[in-house]
Amino acid sequence: MKFKSGPTIFSIILFICAECTAQINPVVEYPDLFKAVQEGMIFKDQKTFLDCRPLRSPDSIMKSYNEKKNLPGFDLKTFVTDNFDVRLKDTAAIFKHIDKVWNYLTREPEKQDPLSSLIALPHPYIVPGGRFREIYYWDSYFTMLGLKVSGKISMIKNMTDNFAFLIDAYGYVPNGNRTYYLSRSQPPYFSLMVDLLAECAGDSVYLVYLPRLEKEYRFWMEGSDKLNNTNAALEKAVLLDSRSVLNRYCDRLAQPRPESYLQDVSTYRTSGRDESIFRDLRSAAESGWDFSSRWLKDASTLGTIITTEIVPVDLNCLLYHLEITLCKAYTLGDNPEKAADFAKSADERKRNVIKYCWNPDSGYFYDYNFKSGRQTLRGSLAGLYPLFFQIADTEMAMKVKNFLLTRFLLDGGLVTTTFNTGQQWDFPNGWAPLQWIGYVACKNYGFNDVAHEVAVKWTNLNARVFFETGKMLEKYNVADISMPGGGGEYELQDGFGWTNGVFLKLWYEERNRNYIAGHD
Repeated sequence: MKFKSGPTIFSIILFICAECTAQINPVVEYPDLFKAVQEGMIFKDQKTFLDCRPLRSPDSIMKSYNEKKNLPGFDLKTFVTDNFDVRLKDTAAIFKHIDKVWNYLTREPEKQDPLSSLIALPHPYIVPGGRFREIYYWDSYFTMLGLKVSGKISMIKNMTDNFAFLIDAYGYVPNGNRTYYLSRSQPPYFSLMVDLLAECAGDSVYLVYLPRLEKEYRFWMEGSDKLNNTNAALEKAVLLDSRSVLNRYCDRLAQPRPESYLQDVSTYRTSGRDESIFRDLRSAAESGWDFSSRWLKDASTLGTIITTEIVPVDLNCLLYHLEITLCKAYTLGDNPEKAADFAKSADERKRNVIKYCWNPDSGYFYDYNFKSGRQTLRGSLAGLYPLFFQIADTEMAMKVKNFLLTRFLLDGGLVTTTFNTGQQWDFPNGWAPLQWIGYVACKNYGFNDVAHEVAVKWTNLNARVFFETGKMLEKYNVADISMPGGGGEYELQDGFGWTNGVFLKLWYEERNRNYIAGHD
């Protein structure tokens, strides 16, 4: 059957629908895209696309479509998948699964068992899942993001109080609540947890946790007042010139990690190094990135690990946030002198992060090796933290965005590094926390289309794997989405606290702001 020239059935539908309700009608809102999808047989059933919910405004989708449709390599099916919820009904199953998993991952407070390595905590908490049967420091912040979407505010407070308890007990937050983790911490996210809780309970929260915030800060800055040209690095503090102090990861022990004893001993024996290698291995565990090309002298061999020589850009951005949080807390507490001290410290750290970690030639932020006096030039998503915390200026951010698009944004989201070493914090793996860092980094500078693409690619990958396996996983292969994430010292884990949290948060932010799983 051929359509005659003049008014067609299609144009009549457009006219009638223009007079209808304000609800979305694909034939009206994106007619050219509608025709392309239907004629291209993107879906077997011609009704399917009509029922798909757009993931952003139709005007924004059409603007993007018109800009991209004639570009080489444009794939219509991918465009539709990135811009429409093609399986909204199925996605409800993920929400239900995560709601059930929150309960499964919850641990109730218990009395201290003198025969157990577990350090008892006074309040309920969420564990990551799988082999990780205790609380983990930086994991917990990203889990909390999802708990907020799920309306579980009391659990956010419980977990924040548990970390406050650990700071009171030890002066810092251990890697996890096990005795064999007491020689190190993890990326310092306590100030971000306080921010999150303040969003729910008000600014008085900053005064409640102020003593713990400062106590943690003193832990990370221990030894900074004793630094000189002879002793340029003490504990976690590093003197980079006569005035500039930044921080590193540095475990207190130079022994094999008990939880990875055989692996560490094997690395030591094949490395040809002395026992100082154990401190570098442990310090990489403190970073949370165990292991990654970031810490390897030759970018490929674990035996060349030199974590303690490196000033990590992400760690110092986190400490910048801790300093500005302390400034805010002391301002609220009517202590302008202390507030000014921390404002000055934050400003100095910001300048030093830019001085030592920004590379104007490549347009990206890198870690800095204070022993060699050079940037490592190892591209990793840690370079997005200056945008996450808005340390970078607009010109820097534009260059970082271009670097991100050309090096890190793949089919399944953001890849952790550009080096394929077989280590789990390297290519081709993507991790939930770094998707959130990348998403917020882009949003902070108005790169909303890039942020949207990150969110959609990652949540699509999470959903696809969930419907294939029934699991939310610890990490994913973002380069070849048909393959699982891999590498590292143990098998791929399911559960998984921070994946659940970031999935919910990204879905809430980008796809369906009306979804809230439940409330206390």
